[in-house]
Amino acid sequence: MNELDQVKINFDSGGLLILNIALAVIMFGVALGIKPSDFKRLSKQPKLVLIGVLLQFVLLPFITFLLILLIKPEPSIALGMMMVAACPGGNISNFMTHLANGNTALSVSLTAIGTFIAIFMTPFNFQFYGYLYEPTSVLLKEVQLNPIKLLELVLLILGIPLMLGMLLRAKNEKLAILICKRLKPLSIIVFVVIVILAFSKNIDVFNRYAHHVIGIGILHNILAILLGFTVAKAFNLSFQNQKTLAIETGIQNSGLGLLLIFTFFNGLGGMAILAAFWGIWHIISGLAISYYWSYKDKKILEIS
Repeated sequence: MNELDQVKINFDSGGLLILNIALAVIMFGVALGIKPSDFKRLSKQPKLVLIGVLLQFVLLPFITFLLILLIKPEPSIALGMMMVAACPGGNISNFMTHLANGNTALSVSLTAIGTFIAIFMTPFNFQFYGYLYEPTSVLLKEVQLNPIKLLELVLLILGIPLMLGMLLRAKNEKLAILICKRLKPLSIIVFVVIVILAFSKNIDVFNRYAHHVIGIGILHNILAILLGFTVAKAFNLSFQNQKTLAIETGIQNSGLGLLLIFTFFNGLGGMAILAAFWGIWHIISGLAISYYWSYKDKKILEIS
């Protein structure tokens, strides 16, 4: 086993509990912004939603697996890549889609349906590809991953907050909107601060091993964005929808991935470092491409 596969990121039980709560609150905030009409749109544009779901839960995990076979990273890094690819899209993708002049309604719809699907597909995809690749299969057997407990945690962090948030939105829309405006940015800030504090205690580990994941993380993220854009283009979707699906595929809920890594893998080095780097990098890449598309659209309007 490689040295990196034995490295552990120290994260105490108190910090893990707060991380659980912060992520659940973020998902609750996401649910407060979801309206029944978002799901009604699914029946009006089933092709768009089906392509988005296909990209998120079938093609991205598969392409990630092929990339792993090609570059053969350390097993713990490979597991980190599988974990990120198995997670649903990140909620910040809605903001980035709006910034890029994409189809915001589609982005919100995909966030809603994707998060529900992820309750089952995230555990399935991670375990399926993890056991399919022999080097990662060895690691999974060593940590004795309990699939039922994995499903329970994903349901607790994603499913329950979503149901409660949508229920409140349905019962009292004004209150839900008010809470959402204040809760969403605050919960994300709290989550980022907790992760930074946790990893600041392991700065030596990052300094020693970060170079193992930087190139892989950037390549993986760029591949995900290109996958979304290319597949959307292959289906002859509009440029607006191509931008949306590129962002939805490239922006992953790496916070959920980190939580699962800390909970079930005791902060396994390569996994945690890869997921943490992805969490930082996908914000940079997502904002960069969103600003580029926004600037490009402005120029077109000025010319016309």
